[in-house]
Amino acid sequence: MAARIRLKRIGAKNAPVYRIVVADNRGPRDGGCIEELGTYHPLQTNENFTLDLERAEYWLGVGARPSDTVASFIKKARKAKLVEPEADSETQAEAEKETATETVTETVAETETTTETVTETEAAPPSEEA
Repeated sequence: MAARIRLKRIGAKNAPVYRIVVADNRGPRDGGCIEELGTYHPLQTNENFTLDLERAEYWLGVGARPSDTVASFIKKARKAKLVEPEADSETQAEAEKETATETVTETVAETETTTETVTETEAAPPSEEA
């Protein structure tokens, strides 16, 4: 069986939406598929497709051939995957700074509360109970 990674149309008239699927290359465009890997919304401008890159890599490794359009999606997804870790490390560093600031603030607040409690205890005269 020769598998292809290609588009399958599911949208309405004048509102195209496609699924990125793995299918037998002898079947019809909108016929049955082996696995769905993502979606493509051509009318959207930014980030108009989703793709499970791990599964796409698996199918490419097994011998499935992508259509031209799907090959461009895979290329973009690989490129985006390389860019994301850098952005994540910057975001993670900022989150760590915020967490550290919150921890210091909480520690200072606890210290002030403890100091106030000690001061109140020292200031209160001992009560005589009979």
